[in-house]
Order: sequence, then structure tokens, then C-alpha cells
Amino acid sequence: MGDMFGGEIVARKADFVADVMNRTLHDLVIRCTRTEEVRNYCHISVIGYGGSVGPVLAGPLTGRDLVPIAELADNPARIETRTKKVSDGAGGLVDTQVRFPVWLEPTIGGGTPMCQALGLVQQIAERWVSEHPGGFPPTVLHLTDGESTDGEPQEIGKRIMGLKTSDGEVLLYSCHVSATRSAKVEFPDSDSALPDNFAKMLFSISSKLPEPFLRSARQMGLNTGEGSRGFVFNGDAASVVQFFEIGTRPANMR
Repeated sequence: MGDMFGGEIVARKADFVADVMNRTLHDLVIRCTRTEEVRNYCHISVIGYGGSVGPVLAGPLTGRDLVPIAELADNPARIETRTKKVSDGAGGLVDTQVRFPVWLEPTIGGGTPMCQALGLVQQIAERWVSEHPGGFPPTVLHLTDGESTDGEPQEIGKRIMGLKTSDGEVLLYSCHVSATRSAKVEFPDSDSALPDNFAKMLFSISSKLPEPFLRSARQMGLNTGEGSRGFVFNGDAASVVQFFEIGTRPANMR
């Protein structure tokens, strides 16, 4: 994740991804807020892997592998002040200062112990499913920039996808990000256009997009249809943003 993104975005992948994830968490907090109260419509787990494997939420939540959204909202590691452009009411844009909570920091280093990381995800998902047998099944958003360095993760991925609640099976989506300008493949319905066995393996452990997720993808202008899987190969910066948006937008929050 220390490489730079190719294309128009000039940023290290680790920095950009951390920023996108913090924005995603902030968005989830807002969507779970009713009458100024954050309600526990979901639980959050953020696992990192490289030099080590484990939870990566920082600050008061350090070491926690699963956190109710209301507790997450109350415990960012820090608050930044950022500039955001908003409408001036007359067709233009003006800069305004906004508070931006940060729950995780970019980290770089180590290999790609994908098997160990997915094994931990499996344990967390098993625990959640056993405690919430009637809940909306967990959605796992897996982001990687390289091939597994600790074995073949296909069997573990299949076990994750086999977990279920009464509302359906766990959804496992994968996004491979690249530092090159290689052609990207987004949300395919088959592996025929994928260039190698690694890409086909990730496709095989990526769930099909249920209808609410398909609608979210279509609203972004992506060409998805029945059979499309939650999988991106050789994704760029824009792919990362869309991947997290699609993976969290249809969350069951009422």
C-alpha cells in the first residue's frame, strides 16, 4: 500500500484508502442517526494485514475487533478540521470548515497474509452470526493490493460465504487495487475477462450482488446485471470509492 495510485490521483494507496474508509465510517454514523441519537443498526470491524494481522481502529477503540456503531461514533481517535466546498445558493461554491473524525490511520509494511486475515474475519463473522441469527448478514469488504503470501485463501473465503443468518448468507466482496494503468475489471458476472489465476481466485470468493446493491451500482453508472459479483480487479482510486459506497449504501438501517 506504499505505492502511488496510477492515473489522476497522486497519493499513496494507504493514505487514500484510509481517507475513504474514515469517510465511509462517518457516513455510516450519519445514516444511523435518528433525532440526534446514533442507533446501533450495525456493528463495525476493521481488520488490517501486512506486517501483522488484527484490528486497526485507533484511539479509545484500539484492539477492538467489533464495535457497535454508536460506540464508534463516540470514540474517534481524533477530530480534524477540513475544508469542504458547498453551494453558496447562487450557483457557485464556497469553502467551509467541517469537522472530520478519524478512526484509523494509514499503515504500510509487511507481506500479504491474506489467509490469516480472512481467518480472523471468519471468526468475527461466526461470532456475530451466532449472536444475531435473525439479523441482516454481515458484509465483508476485502481490499488488497497483492497476492496472498501465506497460502491459498479460497477455502477460507468459501467458508465465510457459507455463513448465514435467517436473512441470507454473508456477503464477501473483494477489490484489488493497482498502481498501474492496466485495464480494470469491475463487477463482472464471469471470470472470462480476468487475466490470471489470482484474479479468478478472488472472483470465486466474491459474492453476487443482491438487488439493492445492484441498484446502488447502477445509480453510479456502472454496468451491472443479474450475476454481477462484488469484485474489482486492477481498480484505481475511483474504484475504491465506488467499492465502499456500493458495499455500504444498501445497509439495512431503519
